[in-house]
Amino acid sequence: MNHTQWKTRRTRRLLGEAVEESSACTEAGHAFALGQAVYDRRTELGFSQTELARRAGMTQQRISTIEGGDSVPTLPLLTRLAKALDASLTVELDGDESAFVFAPRRVGDGPSDGNAPPGRSSAA
Repeated sequence: MNHTQWKTRRTRRLLGEAVEESSACTEAGHAFALGQAVYDRRTELGFSQTELARRAGMTQQRISTIEGGDSVPTLPLLTRLAKALDASLTVELDGDESAFVFAPRRVGDGPSDGNAPPGRSSAA
C-alpha cells in the first residue's frame, strides 16, 4: 500500500464511510505516523536529515526511509532517534490507531551530567 492509498482510506474513514482495514493498512498507518513525528521534530529543531543521521549514528538514507513511512525502526534505533532529537518518545497504539510524539526534553530531564547534545546549548 502506498501513501496515497493510505491517505484515501483514512479520509474515507474520517468521513464516516466503512473501510475494510487490513493488517498491511494498519502497519502502514503506524509507519507513516512515526515518520511524520520524526520529520516534525527534526524540522522543529532545524536539522537536516544528514544532521539527524549523524547525531543518531545512522545514514541519511535510513532517516529518509523512516520519515517516508517505508520502515519501522527497532526499539534501540528509536532510543537513538529520541536522544538525537533531544526528546522523549511517547508511543500510543490502540488497534489501528497510533500516535508518536517526540516531546522536547525540559531542563533537568536529560542525562544526569547535564550535557546537551553536540551543537546545542544546554539553556533551552
